[in-house]
Amino acid sequence: MVPCEGCGAKNFIPSSTPKFETVPCNECQHPVMMPVRLRHFELRSVIASGGMGTVFRAFDTILEREVAVKLLQKEFAQDPASMAGFLREARACAGLNHTHIIHIHNFDECEGRKFLVMELSDHGSLDGRFEKEGRVDELLALDVGIKIASALDTSYRHGLLHLDVKPGNILFNAENEPKLVDFGLAKRVGEKSNPDEGLMGTPFYIAPERVEFQREDFRSDMYSLAATLYHVVTGQVPFDAKDVDGAEDVNGVAMAHVHEPLTPPNEIFPTLSKETNDAIVRAMAKDPAKRFPSYDEFIMALTAARSRLLVKRFSR
Repeated sequence: MVPCEGCGAKNFIPSSTPKFETVPCNECQHPVMMPVRLRHFELRSVIASGGMGTVFRAFDTILEREVAVKLLQKEFAQDPASMAGFLREARACAGLNHTHIIHIHNFDECEGRKFLVMELSDHGSLDGRFEKEGRVDELLALDVGIKIASALDTSYRHGLLHLDVKPGNILFNAENEPKLVDFGLAKRVGEKSNPDEGLMGTPFYIAPERVEFQREDFRSDMYSLAATLYHVVTGQVPFDAKDVDGAEDVNGVAMAHVHEPLTPPNEIFPTLSKETNDAIVRAMAKDPAKRFPSYDEFIMALTAARSRLLVKRFSR
């Protein structure tokens, strides 16, 4: 009998069930699996699945703590490009020590399966909170913005650009603290992009200079963070485009970052404070030279907006 991580109900799972296969809980339909042992880590339930691998809630039986284990799919283990991305993520995160960057504990292999052991942050993503409410509270957005900007500053000081900042890559732990994850597209500062590889990143949040394969620096990540804040406080992405069939036009969205003027977020959501609006608009300037010259100044602008908002709310 295996307890459901969702509701705690006991579920019978036949011993013949293949490893890592889940069945719906009898009570709440949450996926339930037989625990699987990878060295001293006991994988107990699925947190999320992606194209390259699956993330499990697991228990470290030696240090007696809960962790997350990201298990690479078997078919990618022999693919050099996939393994390069997996290792890039592991090495990039492992070299960083910041409260708001996910901590990497270990990288290993067992029974031919590569896996990454990291800090557990399983209380949803910023993306999930946005989807649930339609938008997130301005105060929460500012709090996340300040903390993730600090995380990106640490990453930059260690010579790394994240290059895929978006709501889905900001997770929350049990203490409701945001954590920046997924350094799979990270590059060393000064490393040139290869146009032959195509556009890497999420088009809704990508900086204009990246679309045009021009020089990337910390201001490219700053732009993506500001675009993320824009989305979650207004309920709309900064730029959108559809093809003739009404489907999402990825190239059109990317090019809009380059050519279309930004609609200020307070024109979409009028109750947004002027200070928050101005900070987002400046950080999303088309010309990187017109953005904040450092993360410190961006953080100061977001902090000032947060302080004014708190004063306003508590003085009611």
